[in-house]
Amino acid sequence: MLIIQRHYLKEFFKLLSLIGTGLALIFSILDLIDKIDEFMPGRPSLESLLLYTLFNFPKYLLYLLPVAVLTCSLFIFSQASRNRELVAIKAVGGKLKAIFYPFVISGILVTVFAFITGEVIVPDFSRRSNELKSTIKNKDKKLMFKEGTLWLRSTDGSPVRIELYIPEMKLAKGVSIFVFREDLLRERIEAEGAEWKEVQSSKGIWRLKNVIVYNIIDKKITNVQELDYPYLESPDFFSEGIKKPEEMGIGELYRYVERLKRAGFRNTKLVVDLNSKVSYPLINLFMMLLGISLSMRSRFGGGLFAAGLGLLISTLYWVVYTVTLSMGYAGIVPAAIAAWMVPAAFGIATGFLFKNIQE
Repeated sequence: MLIIQRHYLKEFFKLLSLIGTGLALIFSILDLIDKIDEFMPGRPSLESLLLYTLFNFPKYLLYLLPVAVLTCSLFIFSQASRNRELVAIKAVGGKLKAIFYPFVISGILVTVFAFITGEVIVPDFSRRSNELKSTIKNKDKKLMFKEGTLWLRSTDGSPVRIELYIPEMKLAKGVSIFVFREDLLRERIEAEGAEWKEVQSSKGIWRLKNVIVYNIIDKKITNVQELDYPYLESPDFFSEGIKKPEEMGIGELYRYVERLKRAGFRNTKLVVDLNSKVSYPLINLFMMLLGISLSMRSRFGGGLFAAGLGLLISTLYWVVYTVTLSMGYAGIVPAAIAAWMVPAAFGIATGFLFKNIQE
């Protein structure tokens, strides 16, 4: 590797670390400020607030990394172009694209880093953030969710397992209720499904369908077509405990989507989110190529202008990308196309610009 390449790489990663961590930290603090009114009744300690900020840091780093990559590449190479450094390289017979290849590799490495962050770190830290939020608000966690399966305690203390819960339809599949009295299992209730029914005299009630009641004490088995069970919380309670896509890795989210599909349900939003988990990290490589390409085609007025241009392009990309995802959520376009359309078009455009850099 040439000395000039090592110099540019060193400056790039130094600036990327500063801008990336700085932006992520600012947005994490803003998130804390937005939630502070909800937290104050619980009298949180300074340590809890700092932990909450730390747990949100990887999520914002993942979201804002493309902005930082584009801004840094624009800044480094626009400064080099303005100072005639690249002209000097060409004057001695140097090839610009050869100079840029380490940055292409760096873009790939940043993309891999973003993918691993989104797959491993962000889900774990998001889960910790939500648990800490519940603790600060003095809310006991009564529900555990994994790949669509819910484990919880009913209001009478009975353990409940729900094999698959569909929040949009307020519908549960495969309900098992274990009724204990005096530390002994007295009754086991197995239901094919459960549906939330609005009741005029109260907020609502869960109605179990195709029920089998196993009376352990009397050794009896009773089949019931429908059974109202008043000891389960409302769907709002379930929704609070269900993991969001950002709290799940690709594998877990894929298995959840497949379970819904086998049960006869297709959640378009989850399918879009699954595809976006793969497509979003790729934008880091494309932003790197774009920053290099634009720097070679014009002379910017300075670092501030380069930073402003990087922010503008990143914002426009994010707006268009968000609109296409929303179209996928609404079913206007297929889920895979909604998540891949903008990254693919952006990748083709940046690849074309990079390929046509004049030597």
